[in-house]
Amino acid sequence: MIYAILILSSFIAAFVSGAAGFGGALLLLPVVTACVGAEVAVPVLTIAQLIGNLSRMAFGIKQIDWKSVGLFCATALPLAALGALGFSVLPKDMVTRCIGGVLIILVLIKVIKKLEFKNGKRAMIIGGAATGLLSGLAGSGGPIGAAAFLTLGLPPVAYIASEATTATAMHILKTVIYSKLIGLDLSALLTGLAMGAAMIAGTFASNRIIKKMEKGKFQIYVAVLLCVVGAYMLIFGG
Repeated sequence: MIYAILILSSFIAAFVSGAAGFGGALLLLPVVTACVGAEVAVPVLTIAQLIGNLSRMAFGIKQIDWKSVGLFCATALPLAALGALGFSVLPKDMVTRCIGGVLIILVLIKVIKKLEFKNGKRAMIIGGAATGLLSGLAGSGGPIGAAAFLTLGLPPVAYIASEATTATAMHILKTVIYSKLIGLDLSALLTGLAMGAAMIAGTFASNRIIKKMEKGKFQIYVAVLLCVVGAYMLIFGG
């Protein structure tokens, strides 16, 4: 029953993200935490996101800006490792509260739209560090990495593929660290893979079905829901 809930939730989260433009991984995170516990929630979600980012990377592999990817990963990977280490050693209750706080902060950044980087190279370094730390600790760097890559002025395919390449590198590193420190079993791995497949299906479905919905209002609904869930996790913990 739990696995059915996770797969369905993954489909819905990707469906919502495709319609609202954000919130998929963030919306899924508290569901995964409730179903499998804070100890393995972020690792399982990392595996699920790895699949989606691999597909986005492969789609535009010939247009990847490897120099910018390298700059971003120079700070993102060490900080992602540090965040993953922190996740593995922090008490469950503190991890849950951290996830709740990150949910609220990232949603506010996305909705307020005040996150701007002025310099492309500086954006790669600073954005990589912030994204890596949050990704390792709470599973997602949210809009920070996206905002950093927007400063480069890349064509759409190059932008998507380059950002996805950095996410893929972080997810691979985090998966290795989580498996060593937390001891992920085959069940967790298969759960993450199944969720990833469901997220791909949900994204495909949203692109085909939700075209007439008023995007602005829907984004507000998603943002409010994420903030409510984040506030609950922040206040009550695990």
